[in-house]
Amino acid sequence: MRLTRQTNYAIRILMYCAANDGRLSRIPQIAAAYSVSELFLFKILQPLVEHKLVETVRGRNGGVRLARPAADITLFDVVRVTEENFAMAECFEKDSTDCPLVDSCSLNEALRKALGAFFEVLESYSIHDLVKARPHMRDLLGLTDIPAPRVMAS
Repeated sequence: MRLTRQTNYAIRILMYCAANDGRLSRIPQIAAAYSVSELFLFKILQPLVEHKLVETVRGRNGGVRLARPAADITLFDVVRVTEENFAMAECFEKDSTDCPLVDSCSLNEALRKALGAFFEVLESYSIHDLVKARPHMRDLLGLTDIPAPRVMAS
């Protein structure tokens, strides 16, 4: 099974937001960090927002952030939202009736178990796990702490 680019970058968006410690992340900065187009990232954001993995804030100072803690978002959550099809063989397709052995095929059973194991592993990793595995991720992504504006004394 091969995951799509959309899934890959959806996970990366979530990792970026998690590394940004709850502050709003802006799509241009995320796109620059991963060398991908902003348009592509905007396309990926839509299902992430719809499934409440990310929330957006509109306006000049807007951006995106995780909709829930990174520890509560698993890789399986992301894959389930971004992948359209988990069919490992033709006989996995819903409307496939080509094979008369589909209900008693040992290959079908083995592939279903393999897919289940794949999902189980994805379920065991959170976005937080991925970010904490790279303690210097903020530096790698160009996330720098911006000091709060100074208030001038009168």
